[in-house]
Amino acid sequence: MRHIWRTALYARMLSHPGMTIFLGLDETGSPASTATLIVIPNLTRSMRPYALIENVVSLETHRGRGFGKAVVTYAIDAAWQAGCYKVMLLTGSNRPAVHRFYEACGFVQNKTGFQIRRSA
Repeated sequence: MRHIWRTALYARMLSHPGMTIFLGLDETGSPASTATLIVIPNLTRSMRPYALIENVVSLETHRGRGFGKAVVTYAIDAAWQAGCYKVMLLTGSNRPAVHRFYEACGFVQNKTGFQIRRSA
């Protein structure tokens, strides 16, 4: 039953307007990394959309082999193809290696991020 629920949720995510999930496969065709791109309509910047990348994950056994960078780069390219004027990405990690990874993907840490989470 859990599998059916997950399949339905995944189908709903894929049908959400502006959302694309990228999946990087290793040499055997198995999933190695993923990233989610959300293109958001916008009223400013000549009504050009902006994008948000979330859920960047690589299997621990595949890290450092270019799979994560490949899906992030592909997501950025898709945002440019969609006419986005910027792509944003937030990370909750304080690990310098994670920050270096995003910088190697072309991101610059130059904004202050805020969030609010719903209490339990």
